Amino acid sequence: MLIFFAFAMWGSRRSGIFLHRRTRKAMNQHEKFTKITTQPVGRLVCEFAVPSMVCMLVSAFYNIVDTYFVGRIDTQSTAALGIVFSYMAIIQAVSFFFGHGSGNFISRALGAQKSEQAATMASTGFFTAIALTTGLAAVGLALMEPVLTLFGSTPTIMPRAKEYFFWILAGTPFITGVFVMNNQMRFQGNAAMSMVGVMIGAALNIALDPLFIFTLDMGIGGAGLATALSQFVSFAIMLKMTGLRGGIRLKIGNFKPSAERYAEIFAGGSPSLVRQCLMAVVSICLNNYASHYGDSAVAAFSVVGRIMMFATAALLGFGQGFQPVCGFNYGAGLYERVSRAFKFSVAVSTAYCGAVAAAGIVFADAIVSLFSVADADVISLGALVLKFHCCTYILNGFIVLTNMYLQTTRHTAGALLVAIARQGLFFLPLLVVGAHFYGLLGIVAAQPLSDFLTFLLAVPLYRRNRAEN
Repeated sequence: MLIFFAFAMWGSRRSGIFLHRRTRKAMNQHEKFTKITTQPVGRLVCEFAVPSMVCMLVSAFYNIVDTYFVGRIDTQSTAALGIVFSYMAIIQAVSFFFGHGSGNFISRALGAQKSEQAATMASTGFFTAIALTTGLAAVGLALMEPVLTLFGSTPTIMPRAKEYFFWILAGTPFITGVFVMNNQMRFQGNAAMSMVGVMIGAALNIALDPLFIFTLDMGIGGAGLATALSQFVSFAIMLKMTGLRGGIRLKIGNFKPSAERYAEIFAGGSPSLVRQCLMAVVSICLNNYASHYGDSAVAAFSVVGRIMMFATAALLGFGQGFQPVCGFNYGAGLYERVSRAFKFSVAVSTAYCGAVAAAGIVFADAIVSLFSVADADVISLGALVLKFHCCTYILNGFIVLTNMYLQTTRHTAGALLVAIARQGLFFLPLLVVGAHFYGLLGIVAAQPLSDFLTFLLAVPLYRRNRAEN
C-alpha cells in the first residue's frame, strides 16, 4: 500500500501539486478545464488520486481504529462492529448514490462549461441525501432491537451492538454529509480540500477512541461516540470549504428538486447505490450464516471485512483519481485521452492488488491477531478467510476501474451489471450454495469465486463500451 501511495505521490509531484506555487492559488473553472483536458493523463490521475486515496484511507481508518481498540474489550464487542456495519453500508449506499450521481453530472457539466447546472445539481443531491438518511436514523432509533436482530445479532452480542448503534444513528446526518461532499468535491477536481476535513476528523477519532473506551470506561459505546463526534467535525470543516478554489458552494437556494435532476442522479449513482446496498445485504447474510458457528465466527468475518475494506480504500481512491479525468475529457469529446487514462489506472491498480494479495497470504495470522488479542478461534478462522480473499484480489483492479469508467461515462446498464455482479449476482448464490453443501468452508470460499466470475464479466463489458469505439 505504501508503494502504491508513493507512486501516486510521485505522479503528483511531477504534475506540480506539491512543488509548483500555482497550484496553491485559486483556480477558476476555465483554468481547471484547460488543465484536465491538456496535461498528461497519467500525471493528472496521480494528482487527483493522492487526496482521494487519503480521504478513502482515512474513512476506512475510522473502522480500523474502532476495530483495533474494540478488539481489546471482548469478542462480543468485535462482533457488534460487524453487525452495525450493515447499517453503515446502507448509509454509505444512500450517500454514494447522491454523491456519485450528482458528482458524475457535475464533472460532465463542468467539462461542457455549464457551471450553473453543476451548482444546482450539487445542492439538490446534498440536501436530499441528508433528509433521507436522517429519516433512516429515526427508524433505527425507534426499532433498534428488531433491526439489529435482522442484521444478525445474537442475544449475547445485542447489548454491545445497541451501545455502538445508538451513537452511529445520532451521527448519521454528518456521516452522510461527509460522504456526499467528499465525492462532489472530488468530481470537481478539489479532492485535496476535502482531504483536510476528513483527516482532521480522523485524527480526532484516533485520540477520542482510547479516551472514551478505556479512560472514561464507556466501552464500545465510547467508540461510537468518538466516531459521531469526529464525523461532525469533518462535516463542519468540509461544508465551510465548499466554494473555494473554483468549487461549487452548497446553498439551500440552489436546492431545486426535479424529475430530470433525480433521473441524472439515478443514472450516475445507481451503480454505487446497488453496489453498497448489496454490501449491506451481504453483510447481513454473512452475519446470519456465521452466527450458526458462534460469536467468534461473526467476529472473524467482521475483522477480515474491515481489513479488506482498508486495503480496498487505496484502490478506490486511486480509481477516483481517474474519474474526474475521465468525466472532463469524456464531456469534452476527447475519447483517446479517456482510453489512455483508463489503461494507466488499470496497470497501476493491478500491481497494487497483487502486492496486497501477496502480503495478505504471507502475513495473514499476524494481521488478524492485531484486531483480536484474546480469542484464538477468531485469529485462526480470520486468517483462513483473509487468505481466501487474497487468492483472487489481484483481479479487483480491473473490476473497480471498469465499474468507475462505465459509471462516469453514463453507460448505466453496464455499470449496474458490474456493480451487482461481485456482491449480488455471483456472491449471494455462491454463499447460499456453499453454506448448504460445504458449511463454513463454503462461506469462506464464496468471495474469491465471486471475484473471478466478476472479472470474466467485466472484460467484455469494457471492450463493448470503450470510448474510442
